[in-house]
Amino acid sequence: MKQNVLDAKVEIVEEITGKLNAAASSVVVQYRGLTVAEVTELRCLLRAENIEFKVYKNSMVSRAADAANLSDLNASLVGPNAIAFGDDAVAPARVLANFAKKHEALVIKSGVIEGTVVDAETVNKFAKLPNKEGLISMFLGCLQSPVIKFACAIKAVAEAKEENA
Repeated sequence: MKQNVLDAKVEIVEEITGKLNAAASSVVVQYRGLTVAEVTELRCLLRAENIEFKVYKNSMVSRAADAANLSDLNASLVGPNAIAFGDDAVAPARVLANFAKKHEALVIKSGVIEGTVVDAETVNKFAKLPNKEGLISMFLGCLQSPVIKFACAIKAVAEAKEENA
């Protein structure tokens, strides 16, 4: 019986370690004070962005963080916490920061972005960045701008030659 409990704990630690290593970003939040309806709303918002939101015992997360070489994360593992795991480096921070603006009970404590432990301030800065698709469209817009200006200039020259002829 005791061995089964130990095996279950080892599995949970391995699961958390795998999620911390696989996720592009993970955000640790304190959710004390949120109502069931608010937590349900938050889970729906996160699910829409393909973000997993889990509550684990702090001792399990601490062991997993040590195993994933993210020991600095342990400082924020006090009180009731939940972790959001996302494939997009910005999405978990953005969704949680927007939700925290409307619900003061949700407190962003720290995070892991691309394998680096960051504080709440850095997570909030990441939340202000556009998502991957937004960054790509901005980049493509920058690439297209000179081409469009060049095409307009050529068109203007051609029109001017037609008027003179």
